[in-house]
Parts: sequence; structure tokens; C-alpha cells
Amino acid sequence: MSYPTSKKNRWEDHYSRKAKKENFPARSVYKLEEIQKKNHLIKKGDKVLDLGCFPGSWLLYAAELTGNTGEVAGIDLKPVIIPLPPHVRVYTGDILSPDDNLLQSVGKNFNVIISDMAPDTTGNRFVDSTRSFNLCEAAFSLARELLLPGGSFVCKIFQGEGFKAFSDSVKASFKKHKIFKPQSSRKASKEIYIIGIDKVRSEK
Repeated sequence: MSYPTSKKNRWEDHYSRKAKKENFPARSVYKLEEIQKKNHLIKKGDKVLDLGCFPGSWLLYAAELTGNTGEVAGIDLKPVIIPLPPHVRVYTGDILSPDDNLLQSVGKNFNVIISDMAPDTTGNRFVDSTRSFNLCEAAFSLARELLLPGGSFVCKIFQGEGFKAFSDSVKASFKKHKIFKPQSSRKASKEIYIIGIDKVRSEK
């Protein structure tokens, strides 16, 4: 599958060219790869949920890591159209307001939940960071509900309003907590990743 570019695509760089060469639909795969190499979150046979999975790069990489004995599920507002391995299933839905049918179809008892969700940006830092925070809160809500004890959570957030509060919330729910900026993130980007490792068991 080829991905069209203009003659002077200002976003094209080493990572985007590498993604094309390795048949990933987006360069974002290398952010997850960096996170994985440093933390070894996803293992063979794991059950993984990818929130905001379009266009599918994180799905493909997670599927490689879990192997055929694992299971990868994804949710996005946009349908994923690339070919996917048999152990990957994708659902079209709104993570900000998931309905019961969607949650029932997706299932639970995940080992790892990953989110590379980002809002449509406006150029207004306050508005963009607020929208990012809302997506992160939705992802974290699902992680608290669907992750197994001992599971891990990865979530992209824009630095700004709500960043510290969200980071502290994740820190309180996991035994280990990290803040990570991948080298493959664009230098101008305000994105950063909050990582929670080893989810604490609920006292319910």
C-alpha cells in the first residue's frame, strides 16, 4: 500500500520514510517502539487495547509483539482500512462516550492499554491541551475499568492545563509511573507520554 505525498511535504522526515519502507501507515509506530524497548510492556500472548487506533500503525506493532497467541483490539472514530492480522479486531466508536454495546464487544481483562489519541488542533494552546486532557481522562477511565491488576497503561497528552493532575492520577493507580518523550516525536510537538506500570488491585 502506498501513501501519497506532495513534492514538498514539510512533515516528511526520516521516520515517515522509514514507516513507508516498513509498511506502517504512520510514523507514530516508532514512538510505541521506543516505549516498548525501554519498558517491555507488551509480551507474547498479551491482550492489548489500542485507543484511537487509526490509521493502524500501533495495532500492527502491538500484533507483532503479542504474536498469534495474543489478542489486539482497537477503537477509533475512523475505520481502519489497512490489512490486519487475524488476531486483531477493530471497532468504530467514540471513546469520549462509549456505549454498552461497544464496551461489551471490546471485552475486558487487558494486559496493556495504549492510547495515542490527539484532538483536532486549533492552534490555541489552552484549547488544545484541554481537549487532549479530556481524551486522556476518557482513556484512563477505560484503563481503570478494563485493565487487569498488574497491567500497564500508555497515554499521550499535550503538556499544558491538566497535565500534572492527570499524571498524578495515573501515578496513584500504578506501582510504577514514568513520563517519557520519544526521540521520534517532532521537536515542535507538545506531546508527551504518561506510562503506568503494574496496576494496583482495586479495593472494591
